[in-house]
This record gives sequence, structure tokens and C-alpha cells, in this order.
Amino acid sequence: MNFDKKNRRFARSLFKLSLEDGRVSESRVSEILGWVDQEKPRQATALLREYLRLITTEINQNIARVEHAGDLAPDTLRQISETFSQRYGRSIEATSVPNPDLIAGLKIRIGCDVYENSIASQLAALESASF
Repeated sequence: MNFDKKNRRFARSLFKLSLEDGRVSESRVSEILGWVDQEKPRQATALLREYLRLITTEINQNIARVEHAGDLAPDTLRQISETFSQRYGRSIEATSVPNPDLIAGLKIRIGCDVYENSIASQLAALESASF
């Protein structure tokens, strides 16, 4: 059975109800999940998958995953958070993710956007360049 447009719109409306001041509200998500559990709407599993996809996408839009090879000062994370908050016009929270494969430098991912300036990416660019 396919997940039809009507149910997709319903998942989108549940998603919109989950937002408070433009951000996902944990309490509203809990209320919606409780309602789905109690009412058991048609195609509940597919509805919840679509709802999860929408919620996950929204949450990832507000988180900057900062991958780094060595130690990263907390002040650097704060500066990254402030810079991207100004650039995107919304609050961005920076989280630290160690990645020794980068060798040196940073790779920052916000939603689908990737900003990378690492030795590994520069070496890959050199390797793929034809002389």
C-alpha cells in the first residue's frame, strides 16, 4: 500500500504543529506521538516515518557538525556557532566530532551544506587534478 498525498500532507501538518517559535519542540512532539499511539490513524507506520524524516531534517538544519582532526577549543566552537547563526539568520548550535582522517583542518556540515578546508580534501583535489 502506497503512502498517498493526503497522508503526506497530514504528516506535514503534524510537523508544523511540532514547531514552537520556529524550532522543534520536544513537548509538542511527545504530544503528537501520544496522539498517534492513541488514535492509530490509517497507515500509522508510514505516517510516522514521514514525520520522523521531517523532524530529523529540521533538527539537522540547526546543528553544525564540526569534524576536526586534533583538539578543538570550546571558544572555536562558539565562534563557529556565532558566525553561522549570522550567516543563516537562525540559531546554529555547533557540536564537536573528532575525525582523525582529516589530518588537519575542519569539515562543517549544516543540514545539506558542507564547508571543508582540510588537508585530506586538498590532497584529494590534488590527486584528482590532471597535469
